[in-house]
Amino acid sequence: MEHPELPPWLETHRSTLQAYADLLATVGVDHGLIGPREIPRLWSRHLLNSAVVAEPEAGLVRSASIVADVGSGAGLPGLVWALARPDLMVTVIEPLLRRANFLSEAVDLLNLGDRVTVARGRGEEIKQLWGTFDVVTARAVAPLPKLLGATIPLLKPGGRLLALKGQQAADELVEAGEAIARFKLRDVSMIQVGAPWVDPATTVVSAYLGAAQ
Repeated sequence: MEHPELPPWLETHRSTLQAYADLLATVGVDHGLIGPREIPRLWSRHLLNSAVVAEPEAGLVRSASIVADVGSGAGLPGLVWALARPDLMVTVIEPLLRRANFLSEAVDLLNLGDRVTVARGRGEEIKQLWGTFDVVTARAVAPLPKLLGATIPLLKPGGRLLALKGQQAADELVEAGEAIARFKLRDVSMIQVGAPWVDPATTVVSAYLGAAQ
């Protein structure tokens, strides 16, 4: 497994992030959440790719935000953000039982129980959480037109969506035009963060719900 150079703000959290990486490389592989071939690049492809979005100075995730990670899977980016940003309160939302069980085990082993909640279900199904979060994120869950339906209802008015996307982000933004208008999203943009710590930089689709505050 890699032992990469980390941004200074993240270096202080290396030991806890390494504990999570070790968990992914063992229990995560056993649960089928991470492929064995991903182990050599867990840091560069997964942990750092997720962490750079939450860099405090980047300002994408404000201090003391209440965050939801929809379709969290193995905990990316939600558990990474919780480990890297002790000021955040995070709910990881996952519909599949074995993944939710892994997330619960990880929360216990990483001593995150005071700041991380595991909710089993889909974003659009967990109606008691609608309108709860300052920030909603998702990584590799669904194309943007579908993803908006699972994430936007969870946002407070003025809340922010941060969707970690791949090379098709620009095309997905075009395809999501109707949904963007229906949900009354504003300041919709595509942002790249994390250089030079991740290569390629992490692509994020950002949008706010409702009128400017």
